Amino acid sequence: MNWLIIPGVIVTCIGLGLLLYIVARIWRAKKQGLGDAGMKAQLQAAIAWNLAAMGCSAIGLIIVVLGVLL
Repeated sequence: MNWLIIPGVIVTCIGLGLLLYIVARIWRAKKQGLGDAGMKAQLQAAIAWNLAAMGCSAIGLIIVVLGVLL
């Protein structure tokens, strides 16, 4: 089932791209010198995106492993 490997890699790369986007977003918020409330709001929004990105990466890696094993 080699045809599963490429879509799995694509999904994993999307997840990694989202993780890099979250890191850049928090870095920008830190450099802006937001107050406690502003930074807390940014971090709470980033947690949801971070969870989605990790899930996307995990699903992609599962697809790749299934492609290799099957």
